[in-house]
Amino acid sequence: MFFHRQELQHAAKPDKPDAVYARKLQEVLGGQYGEITVAMQYGFQSWNAHLPGKYRDLLYGIGAEEMGHVEMLATMIAQLLEKAPLGVTEGAMQDDPAVAAIIGGTDPQHAIVAGAGARPVDSNGNPWTADYVTASGNLLADFTANANAEMQGRLQVARLYHMTDDAGVRDLLSFLLARDTMHQNQWIAAARELREEGVEDLPVPSTFPLGKEDREASYQYLNFSDGQAASEGSWASGRTPDGKGEFEYVAEPPAGVPAPPPTKPDVRLHGTTGMPGPVEKAMGTAQDALHKE
Repeated sequence: MFFHRQELQHAAKPDKPDAVYARKLQEVLGGQYGEITVAMQYGFQSWNAHLPGKYRDLLYGIGAEEMGHVEMLATMIAQLLEKAPLGVTEGAMQDDPAVAAIIGGTDPQHAIVAGAGARPVDSNGNPWTADYVTASGNLLADFTANANAEMQGRLQVARLYHMTDDAGVRDLLSFLLARDTMHQNQWIAAARELREEGVEDLPVPSTFPLGKEDREASYQYLNFSDGQAASEGSWASGRTPDGKGEFEYVAEPPAGVPAPPPTKPDVRLHGTTGMPGPVEKAMGTAQDALHKE
C-alpha cells in the first residue's frame, strides 16, 4: 500500500512567477525522460521483478523517491503560474488570454485546462505516455535503461538550470541534479553487481544458447559508412566487453543477397490480407444469389 506524507523532499518555491519557464519545466515532469517516466518505470520494474531481495528493494526505494520528485516539480510549476502575467504583449491581444499566451511563449492549457496548475505533458503539451516506460523483466537490461534515463534527465535539468536566474528554481534543480548523480551511479553499480554475482551477463539475455546465434557475425564491425575513423575505437578491435570474442573491423560489408520478388495478391478475391474481406464477402454473396436465380 502507499501512504502520502504532506511534505516535500526538498524546497520547491520560486522567487517570482514565470509562466514561460513553467512551460519549459514541464519537460522534466512529463517528457520522455521526465520524473513521471522514471517513477512509473522503476515502479513497474519492481512490481514485475522475479528476484526478491536487494535488487527489487532498490527499485522500490528509488521509484518511491521519484514519485516525490513528480510532486516537487508539479508544486514548483503551480507556483510559477500563480499570478503570472498571461503574456508579454500589450493592447487588444493581451485581452485574449489564449492569444497572449501563445505569443508570450506560455502554455495556454496551463490556464485553460489546468487552472494555473501543472499537467502530465511535456514542454510542447504532448501528453505523457506509457510508451516511455521500459520494464522488460530482465534486470541487466532494465538497469542499463535506467542509467540512460537518469543521464538524459540530468542533461535536461542541467540545461534548464542555465535558462533561469530564479534562485528558488535553481535551488530545486540543484537538488534534482544531485539525486540524478546518485541514481546514475546506483544503476551502474547495480548492473555491475548483477554480472559479478552471475545473475545476468552480457550479451543480454545471457541464457540464450550462443550456439544458436550466427557467431560469425557476432563481433564484426560492419562499416556501412564511407568514414573509416571508427576503426580506431576499442569497439573495432581487441577483446569484447562480454569476454566471449574479439572485435573484427570490416571496412566494406560483404555483398547482400537478392531481395525476394514482390508478392502479387489477387485483390479481387482476397483484398490485401490474403483472406476475403467484407467487400469481397458481400460480392460473393450477391453473385451466389444471382446464380440461384
